[in-house]
Amino acid sequence: MSGFKYEILKVDAKTGARVGRLTTPHSVIETPVFMPVGTLATVKALSPEELKELGAQIILANTYHLYLRPGTEIIQKAGGVHPFMNWDRSLLTDSGGFQIFSLSKLRKITDEGCTFSSVVDGSKHFMTPEDAMAVQNILGSDIMMAFDECTEPNCGYEKAKDAMERTLKWLDRCYKVSQDDSKQMLFPIIQGNVFKDLRVESAKRTAEYARCGIAIGGLSVGEPKPVMYEMLETMLPYYPEGQPRYLMGVGSVDCIVEGVFRGIDMFDCVLPTRIARNGTAMTFRGNINLRNARFKDDFRPIDAECDCYCCRNYSRAYVRHLVIADEIFGGRLVSIHNIRTLMRLTEKLKEAIYADKLTEFHDAFMAEWKDKADVD
Repeated sequence: MSGFKYEILKVDAKTGARVGRLTTPHSVIETPVFMPVGTLATVKALSPEELKELGAQIILANTYHLYLRPGTEIIQKAGGVHPFMNWDRSLLTDSGGFQIFSLSKLRKITDEGCTFSSVVDGSKHFMTPEDAMAVQNILGSDIMMAFDECTEPNCGYEKAKDAMERTLKWLDRCYKVSQDDSKQMLFPIIQGNVFKDLRVESAKRTAEYARCGIAIGGLSVGEPKPVMYEMLETMLPYYPEGQPRYLMGVGSVDCIVEGVFRGIDMFDCVLPTRIARNGTAMTFRGNINLRNARFKDDFRPIDAECDCYCCRNYSRAYVRHLVIADEIFGGRLVSIHNIRTLMRLTEKLKEAIYADKLTEFHDAFMAEWKDKADVD
């Protein structure tokens, strides 16, 4: 593992939550970390330079989408995603398993692989675990994800078990074609839906393939939040020692706090930029819907405690005006704010862990959190 290393710098005395340092060939990442999602080799509306200013240490790109457009041939000619998008820090690529899962009727899954229809032009494609690894090799990500099968939360026990077994078979195939750890690291993915025994079995068997990190998939796909937290608590004793734990697809403020409290080190989600484009701003107390008429003459910053470019320079009233008028700058400003909010959050979580006060931070934080209400 010449290019990869994970060091645990501090463990919270009460919860076991960690501050860590993950080294990849491109950069050093301090955990807990939130990873902005750049599905098509861009975090929507933001430049790589802006992401660095916001504190982004690592971002995501998506194998499925980049495979379809612009295609591996063009990215290979560019030398990989890093130079293609001008990003010189760490990069993680999702295998495309979740995107194929979300296609629903447009895909067919067998033990051999998955047949799916392109969302770009409707063309038919077939992808195997080996194909997913080959595409990610071309993309040149630091961390690549194993090809997995995700299931909806109400799918039933037998279907969840079948998907878990298939994911493990696919993992073995991914592992066999991706054992060069010098430039790219494979993260295997735990599945098992919302069934405790399947989650435990998947965690135990998946950990055997983990070399410098393990991921938790199939959560935050529609199940209630308390169920997700219960699954995280169930899996906690079975993660491999001394490796980062990555909860896939989670990016709300409260879920990051609850996730770190339950031993998670890495998070990603399109949520902060997606809701930003609709005028929803994140704060440590809950979300603010700037489309609300009560903000039309509110000349305070979105969050007086936030140090982002948006909050330093613009008011809620102005940003609301931009959002209502469908001006691109409005979505950009709220995206900048939301990403910075999650970066600030992980900074505060690290401070709490270093001080052995994560429990106190968690309890005080969640006492103030408003899950659905539009906070002032």
